[in-house]
Amino acid sequence: MTEIFERITDKLTGVEEAASEIAAAAVGELAPYVAPLTVPPVLRPGSGDVRQETEIALRPTWQRLHPQLPPTLMWGYGVETASVPGPTIEVRRGERVRIAWTNRIPQGSEYPVTSVEVPNPPAEPGQDPPPPPTTLPGRGGVAANADVAALPAWTVTHLHGAQTGGGNDGWADNAVGFGDAQLSEYPNDHQAVQWWYHDHAMNITRWNVYAGLYGTYLVRDDEEDALGLPSGEREIPLLLADRNLDTDEDGRLNGRLLHKTVIVDPANEETGKPVSIPFSGPYTTVNGRIWPYAQVDAGWYRFRLVNASNARIYNLVLIDEDGDPVPGVVHQIGSDGGLLPRPVPIDFGSGPSALPTLPVAPAERMDLLIDFASLAGKRVRLVDKGRNAAPGEPDVPGDVRYPHVMEFRVGECGDPDPFVLPEVLSGSFRRLTHDIEHGHRLIVLTPPATKGGGGHPEIWEMAEVTEGAAGAEDIQIPGDGVIQLVDDKGALKTYRRIARTFNDGLGFTIGEGTHEQWSFLNLAVNPPVVHPMHIHLADFQILGRDVYDVSGFDVEVGGTVKPVAFDPTQVVPLPPNEQGYKDVFRALPGQMLRVMGTFDGAYGRFMYHCHLLEHEDMGMMRPFVVLPKEALKFDHGAGHGGGHGGHTG
Repeated sequence: MTEIFERITDKLTGVEEAASEIAAAAVGELAPYVAPLTVPPVLRPGSGDVRQETEIALRPTWQRLHPQLPPTLMWGYGVETASVPGPTIEVRRGERVRIAWTNRIPQGSEYPVTSVEVPNPPAEPGQDPPPPPTTLPGRGGVAANADVAALPAWTVTHLHGAQTGGGNDGWADNAVGFGDAQLSEYPNDHQAVQWWYHDHAMNITRWNVYAGLYGTYLVRDDEEDALGLPSGEREIPLLLADRNLDTDEDGRLNGRLLHKTVIVDPANEETGKPVSIPFSGPYTTVNGRIWPYAQVDAGWYRFRLVNASNARIYNLVLIDEDGDPVPGVVHQIGSDGGLLPRPVPIDFGSGPSALPTLPVAPAERMDLLIDFASLAGKRVRLVDKGRNAAPGEPDVPGDVRYPHVMEFRVGECGDPDPFVLPEVLSGSFRRLTHDIEHGHRLIVLTPPATKGGGGHPEIWEMAEVTEGAAGAEDIQIPGDGVIQLVDDKGALKTYRRIARTFNDGLGFTIGEGTHEQWSFLNLAVNPPVVHPMHIHLADFQILGRDVYDVSGFDVEVGGTVKPVAFDPTQVVPLPPNEQGYKDVFRALPGQMLRVMGTFDGAYGRFMYHCHLLEHEDMGMMRPFVVLPKEALKFDHGAGHGGGHGGHTG
């Protein structure tokens, strides 16, 4: 009788829990850390130095994002079946592979993303501002965008970070439809690295990636092997991506992907169209699951992390069950372009050398080691810290309604882990310095309200105007597209805009094998906008960030009414985890970001752009061309060479 009573009690408890979960899902309150972390399958297409060809298909797939949700329609990559994320592709350095990215999403397929733009509710007098609409699920009665719903499966895959010819890079206009294939060859002649692949179709990248078209790609080499880093089941990719979900007529989460953005200008005076800000969503997925947990041993693990979000910049912290940061167990050993010179401790503290959080912008990669030995039998959580709250606490005004990312459940003490953290990671690493012969480029990132920009921020390519040069006498100061600056040496320089949209004339033509310094001046300080800038083909190193007084830029004039000026009183230290090779770098408001790289290993037409996907789709993207230096001597254009037209610091 007792056993029967216990069974009935268990069933009633289960019914109550299920009812509770349904009620919670009705208001968007999903339970965190209830689903195990999934690990994408591994695909190894290479075999020695023989060129291998592999077909990877794009297909519709139904994914269970959370146990409380019904399956979600998504698009994914795979060989026999698709998954989100796609398979982890793994190759050895020098293994040339060809991948036929084949579109097998049938014509007429339902587009898996519902897209809406919602108004930003005003604050009532004397009341706290309402929560940002992006932190809430559901459309709030706003009709879905019919033009997005009607999109076909038009896709092109970019292997982000790869050194490969322009014809293999995934040019945004060269997308393919159902039954067609994009054939790309990857030499993989690169130091050990984590790249990642994702859709790059012109104008609609933000929705195609959001639908699930992304995955990670690992290159191995002998130098990395010699370190004896955690491997096998102790090397785990973590692909983070924030998402929102639609609701049904009863207010319950229906699992449908919802791309909801907030309108900040209902009708731009130049275009008459509404202007919205980039997407951010309340739910964080890790490897395609909302807030999963991972069962780990009390030893060392290697996590290959990539932020695959459209626009969210995570500020990650590892906390214990009491909400306190866990110091001394996380070390970063690599970034976008491969291994760092030395391990960097990520202590989540407040000391002079500690990082309070680990910021990860869209498309940035972090190669992390975590030693769980001191955490045996405990649970620790990776969370996204809001700017107004303690780690692990919600920050609704700061657009972090749910700080959860994932939980690690550490087993009891097992066999001792023989791994020892190396003091030096890469003996082949060489620091790039300003005394290397190089050209200069200046790129200006404008505020959204700038004249002629239609309410969106833009990329301006600039050319220096020197006294006596042709056309110099026609420059008006102040004038549209004219920027004056006082650099770090006190020199006054004048620049004119030579391009502002993707389809403007080609501006940058570069000789293969040459070094260039690209300087990004971010004028967007009110409101402040961080732009994660990505340059295709090349690995770069950050030389520094300099603070500028940019108050002299007038958005109505579209240029400077007084020079923007270097501020020598503010020194911005470069964090040690940003001192390796990178291909994505955060351009911070009111600063000049200086990066240097070598454009080597391939020829062709490439792109650089902001990796906030909404900004990329709205025009923050420009082409450049890499040619043999010998052929460049015969170039008849005006964009070659680089010169020293940019910042000289």
